[in-house]
Amino acid sequence: MPIETRIHGAGGTVTGTAVDLEAEAVAVPVRSGPVAPDAEVAKSLPFTLDELLALHGAKGEAGEIVAAPVQVGGKVRELLLYGVGEAAPAELRKAGAALARRGRGRTALVAGVPSGDLAAFVEGALLASYEFRIGAAAPKGPLGTLAVLTEAGPDADAPAIERGTARARATALARDLTNTPSGEKDPSWLAARAEEVAREAGLTVRVRDEKELVEGGFGGLLAVGSGSVRPPRLIELSYTPDGTPDRHVVLVGKGITFDSGGLSLKPNDGMKTMKTDMAGGGVVIAVMSALRGLGVRARVTGLVAAAENMPSGGSMRPGDVIAHYGGKTSEVLNTDAEGRLVLADALAYADAELDPDAVVDVATLTGAAKVALGLRHGALFSNDDALAEALTAAGAAAGEPLWRLPLVDDYREAIESDVADVSNMGRGGFNGGAIAAALFLREFVGDRTWAHLDIAGPGRATSDDAEVTRGATGYGTRLLLDWLTA
Repeated sequence: MPIETRIHGAGGTVTGTAVDLEAEAVAVPVRSGPVAPDAEVAKSLPFTLDELLALHGAKGEAGEIVAAPVQVGGKVRELLLYGVGEAAPAELRKAGAALARRGRGRTALVAGVPSGDLAAFVEGALLASYEFRIGAAAPKGPLGTLAVLTEAGPDADAPAIERGTARARATALARDLTNTPSGEKDPSWLAARAEEVAREAGLTVRVRDEKELVEGGFGGLLAVGSGSVRPPRLIELSYTPDGTPDRHVVLVGKGITFDSGGLSLKPNDGMKTMKTDMAGGGVVIAVMSALRGLGVRARVTGLVAAAENMPSGGSMRPGDVIAHYGGKTSEVLNTDAEGRLVLADALAYADAELDPDAVVDVATLTGAAKVALGLRHGALFSNDDALAEALTAAGAAAGEPLWRLPLVDDYREAIESDVADVSNMGRGGFNGGAIAAALFLREFVGDRTWAHLDIAGPGRATSDDAEVTRGATGYGTRLLLDWLTA
């Protein structure tokens, strides 16, 4: 859906009309109170906007919409009074999403947008319009065009619209990659999509196949992928900005393209959403796709550890010991705790070979994080307070909130092994499964500044809510882009 600024208002009034823009609906923002602005399009109504709002008990809250027919130029249009609250970024994002959903099936809608974060409004509208379907199209398609009217005008608005569009496009890419069924999406398919992104976004790319993984000693990836006829891949994307980079960041994504649990087999219901177990890898690819367009000043390397976890005669077994990249070993106590095994290889490689200033991994790693924080907050673990604070602030600004959980050193005993350096599953008596998983990953980052984002809860959604759509959410994409552009 294109979003355009064609004309602008002055003095806080909306001067454009629906017929001016050949739109079927015109939307007027209402602030908390409710407080409705002057709107020329409402002059043909036999009542005031305040009376209409009072009739519906409107409060001007973000996402609230009151509708009425209005005659413009001899044609009946729909007037939408949409709440924007205090026009904070989160409220404008929610308001944009509400308008886009209300406009489904319409060819065009024109909306007055109050001064504030226009990029957030654009993000909300575009992301709420996202859909992923295989087969017949939805009965009522997304809004065709959203034209915005602002006091600033087209020239001033263009950068914000471009920024919001770029961030929404990256998030939609993460959703597309994650929503694709696993029958089509295997590690090689994911690597091919990464290569396409690299060509389009001015990145370099290297994909290690199973032969190179054996030669390089990537034992975690090889073990997790050993049960599948579709072998693992390690995808490496590299971005270097023009000029001198201000830092080097490595992003690491879990890329389990389907997770059956391996020999520690999941029940059927537990497998139904496992096409989304590579959401972290999708986020890393999506973030990399937007870096050049957003002018990110950091050098960024993206690593996606991709494998399919399947049961077969060749699968890893509980009790096996894996030698990861660099030589550290882990004992497999549960083959369904596979994400940390592939991430360990990528983290160890980043530490040993890439010399980053900071490493951030993102993964749908544990059900424990979902139980602790629900479906809207991601779990954050970090060995550095400044990095944790920066990521938390970025998440708040992006509408992708994080909650920091502790790396409890006393719990390190939970991942001790009798035969290896660590075990991949916390032993009984400690609980705190998300913490145990984070402690496992910490073993492979050396002394690097590091953060781990467990997005098992917010990585997928069961229903539409504001800019979030049912299915893969792309959670983490805008958060990381906010952090990298700060």
